[in-house]
Amino acid sequence: MTALKNDTFLRALLRQPTDYTPVWMMRQAGRYLPEYRATRKNAGSFLSLCKNTDFATEVTMQPLDRYPLDAAILFSDILTVPDAMGLGLYFVEGEGPKFERPVRDAAAIHKLHVPDIATDLGYVTDAVSQIRKTLDGRVPLIGFSGSPWTLATYMVEGQGGTDFLTIKKMAYAEPALLHHLLDITAQTVTLYLNAQIEAGAQAVMIFDSWGGALSHNAYREFSLAYMEKIVAGLIKQRDGSPVPSIVFTKGGALWLETQAAIGADALGLDWTVDIGEARKRVGGQVALQGNMDPAILLSTPEAIEKEVASILASYGHGHGHVFNLGHGITQHTPPENAEAMIKAVKALSPQYHV
Repeated sequence: MTALKNDTFLRALLRQPTDYTPVWMMRQAGRYLPEYRATRKNAGSFLSLCKNTDFATEVTMQPLDRYPLDAAILFSDILTVPDAMGLGLYFVEGEGPKFERPVRDAAAIHKLHVPDIATDLGYVTDAVSQIRKTLDGRVPLIGFSGSPWTLATYMVEGQGGTDFLTIKKMAYAEPALLHHLLDITAQTVTLYLNAQIEAGAQAVMIFDSWGGALSHNAYREFSLAYMEKIVAGLIKQRDGSPVPSIVFTKGGALWLETQAAIGADALGLDWTVDIGEARKRVGGQVALQGNMDPAILLSTPEAIEKEVASILASYGHGHGHVFNLGHGITQHTPPENAEAMIKAVKALSPQYHV
């Protein structure tokens, strides 16, 4: 593989010195970009976009060709995992993802098995390999998966955007059954992320989008414990270089100290926590990624620059900060406003690295 021309993102995750704060955006390849919308139209559907190696490579590269970002992230979807486990993923326009065969009882859950990654998710690892070659060392490539808890919410509820009552009922009434589901899913995610690393991913991220819906004790039992298992099972070195891991729980600011102890290299933060306070709380154990409210990108370049300056100042001097949004960029974002954010990070962050 070609040597990296820009490794700032990886060095920041490892809390090594950098000249500036690296920046990328969750969901940076997405509907806010007209070029993405054109490619999706050509693909015919979202799943076709994900499952076609050439399309997935094309849309992964689009934001990098437009902006001076410091990392690429594989274009895929967290729900490829339950789809590979046989639940029948499909998308309804305007309603989001749904599953034909949600698992809501012991019989359905005990039928689940760890899929063969090469067979059932080979289109993802093929995309990783092709994207890595296409990048040609330009910036690092991030692989990712959903967390077991987040994937399980979709698998049990059958869709997103719910109140989680079905899976929470299972958690409290039949915890052993839910643990079986989470264990199978954690085994799958570990194999899946390692396959992405073997295919060329240089960092990996676990998205725990719905962890914040859990109570204090339930979060540790049903979400964090399984992410810890995954992190422990990840490939830590590839081709002589470290492969850092990032864990992100949306709504998880209450649990930063326990998150920092599970062995990941970095924590993602949403916008509900002050990043300076978060830095004090984790005490240098991990790097921090985040944490601008994506809604700010709907405002003005002046407001965006002010917020970037505030976040950088709050984190303060030193290394170990990756600038990002607190969740995925919204489809309504003007592309020029994303550019304003990235330019502000590049212009204002070097003063904190001298």
